[in-house]
Amino acid sequence: MQSEKLTQTLLEQTKEFINQVEKLKSYDLNTLTWKENEISWSILECLEHLNLYGDYYLPQIARELKISTTKPDIEFKSGILGNLFANSMLPKEKLNKMKTFKDKNPLNANLEITTIDRFINQQILLVELLNQSRNVSLSKVKIRTSISSLIKLKLGDTFQFIINHIIRHLKQIDKIQASMTNS
Repeated sequence: MQSEKLTQTLLEQTKEFINQVEKLKSYDLNTLTWKENEISWSILECLEHLNLYGDYYLPQIARELKISTTKPDIEFKSGILGNLFANSMLPKEKLNKMKTFKDKNPLNANLEITTIDRFINQQILLVELLNQSRNVSLSKVKIRTSISSLIKLKLGDTFQFIINHIIRHLKQIDKIQASMTNS
C-alpha cells in the first residue's frame, strides 16, 4: 500500500473517532458508567482502556518521530507480526473477547466525564503524529509493543494496531448502548 494512502486513511478514521466520541459528552454520568453486569465494561471504562494504551504508545511514537533521520517510503508493506497484531484487533461479527493486561484493565475504576476529554485529546495528538509520520519511514521507525519491549513493530503497523484497537472498543461502546436501550 502507498504510505501516503495509509496515512490518509488512518487520519480520516481518527477524525471519525473524535466525532463519534464527542457525541458521548451529551450523556450523563449514569449512562456513561452503566454496565450490563459486574464484569462487563461501561462506556467510560472502554475509553479509559484506550487511554491507557494511548499513554503507552503515543509518547513513544512522538519520541521516535522526533529522533528519526529516516526518509519517507513510497510504499508501506506490513510486517508479518505487525499485520497479525493489527488484524487481531479488528472486531469479528460477534465481538470476540480478548483478555486484557491487568495494568490496562479499567474495570471498576472511578471514572468521570473527563475520561472522554482525555480520549479526544489523545486522538488530536494521534492526528498530529500521523501528520508528522509523513516525514519518516513507516517501515524503518520501530515502536516497542506493550506486550514486550523486545517485540518492536514498524510504525505503520503500530498505527494500524492502535486504530484497529479503537475501532474494536468503539464497536463495544455501540453494543453497550444497544444493551442499555434493550434493558
